[in-house]
Amino acid sequence: MINEAALLESRSLRDGVVDRTHVIDKVKTLSLLPDGMHVTTAMVAAYFEVTETVIRAMVFDHREELESNGYRVLTGSELSYFKQLSGIQSRTASLALFPRRAVLNVAMLLRDSEVARQVRTYLLDVEYMARTQPVDNSVHRGPDSLDDRIDRRITHILGKTIVPMFNALIEASGEHRKELISLRDDVEKVERKLCNHHQRLRHLEHAQGPRPYTGIMASIDAMNWRDFEHHVAALLRRDGCTDVVVHGGRGDRGVDVTAVTADGRSIVVQCKSFAPYRPVWSGQLQKFLGASFVQHGADVALFVATTSFTPDARAIAETHGITPVDRAHLEKWSAGVPLPILR
Repeated sequence: MINEAALLESRSLRDGVVDRTHVIDKVKTLSLLPDGMHVTTAMVAAYFEVTETVIRAMVFDHREELESNGYRVLTGSELSYFKQLSGIQSRTASLALFPRRAVLNVAMLLRDSEVARQVRTYLLDVEYMARTQPVDNSVHRGPDSLDDRIDRRITHILGKTIVPMFNALIEASGEHRKELISLRDDVEKVERKLCNHHQRLRHLEHAQGPRPYTGIMASIDAMNWRDFEHHVAALLRRDGCTDVVVHGGRGDRGVDVTAVTADGRSIVVQCKSFAPYRPVWSGQLQKFLGASFVQHGADVALFVATTSFTPDARAIAETHGITPVDRAHLEKWSAGVPLPILR
């Protein structure tokens, strides 16, 4: 699997994933020029929440790579023609333009932007899913695996043909861009569902007896954020905690649940009900760190999520004594396995 450090250092790896421009919209809305295809240096800086100087310095260091992905600087008659077509009012003698591919390229190069890190993390998750899509290798596995092989064929077609086709159409389309993005997202949802279905079938094929936690995470995924907070509160009560209070919402001072362990330690909990493909970022751990120990003076800080944690987030948790409860641990906890920190 490609990791973030390798992506930052290897142009060949970046070239291999630069077509996945839809991840930009998954993290944050990218405002486009009236032509529906390009953004300026100022707009790129605003998206990544850095200064224009940072973007210009990055372009200086990686100009050839960015130009291969559509970055260009308009001057003279070409600039005048572009202004006329797009309706841009500018008196500058030149204008740098970034298409979506170049913006994603920037996200894979900027080291000190939290937004860029989020784009990279989402991009790597999408790439991991694409690389691990099982395909039919013509090995005979018996009649019971027919649906399995069909799912794999459909998933392969969606991931390798249909989604890239939508990406190309979106890149070239201005008038129907929103509709194409919506259709592309629907196709990706089907792709993820088929992938999950295949993984469940594979697990059932190799399971030694019935799976002990069947249905637990499906039930939790169906909860809204308020129900999820009350679910976590119920788990705390089940495991012997007292004075359990749900605070989620405005005025919660950065925590969702507070409680006291059976041996008298104070607990604060942050609950995040995220989609499984959307990890918890380091910035969210840093924010909770201040709320849990500084504002509340807690003895135990739990960050409970329905998804995974990025490596940076886990590093912060380990360094500062926060207990991350990811999807796998949440499933076991919900099934009756107490968290070690509460014992």
